[in-house]
Amino acid sequence: MYKVFVKDIPIILSTEKNIGNNYKSIPIKLAKLKKIIKKINEGELLYVNLYHKNPEKLERFLYKKLKVVEAGGGMVFNPRNEILFIRRNSKWDLPKGKVEKGETYEEAAVRETMEETGVKDLQVKRFITKTFHVFKRNDKFRLKVTYWYEMYTDYDGELIPEANEGIKKVKWKNFEKAQKALRDSYENIKLLFPKEYLTTHPNDRIA
Repeated sequence: MYKVFVKDIPIILSTEKNIGNNYKSIPIKLAKLKKIIKKINEGELLYVNLYHKNPEKLERFLYKKLKVVEAGGGMVFNPRNEILFIRRNSKWDLPKGKVEKGETYEEAAVRETMEETGVKDLQVKRFITKTFHVFKRNDKFRLKVTYWYEMYTDYDGELIPEANEGIKKVKWKNFEKAQKALRDSYENIKLLFPKEYLTTHPNDRIA
């Protein structure tokens, strides 16, 4: 199953016709993806499931319907088990950026993380997953596919937000602060975190 986010609303792509009573289910051969995206943007559609029994055809459908922009990103831990967050567009996010020509996804993830945060000495531990979201460029919809890697660093120096990328802050956040940050983040970022990060204490409410 894939989740492709339009703003923070997921288009579900699955091998199942029925995934819930709220969902409008459409076989991919009949799905008009750009029209679906417009309806979501206009608030006319909130629950949609595009299905095909062959999971490989689901991803191929996406790549065929929208121009793809590939990116690499990092979830960075330090020795205190804190996670590196950036603040951009009034949301907490993780560092990421476009893959340049000749780069691997992993190389792009490391480079972009260093450029956006000022952190150094990154060690890639593992590939986490890839996420999908739709954005608009030159009045046309694009599909951003981001390849995410878990990283580690002993770096304890200054963190430098990359201002020309609109980054306002770079912060290490412990478990509790990461929980709070994720309440003011993007749905596709939340997919990278274990569920305990997404469950806050009942007394810890947003005012």
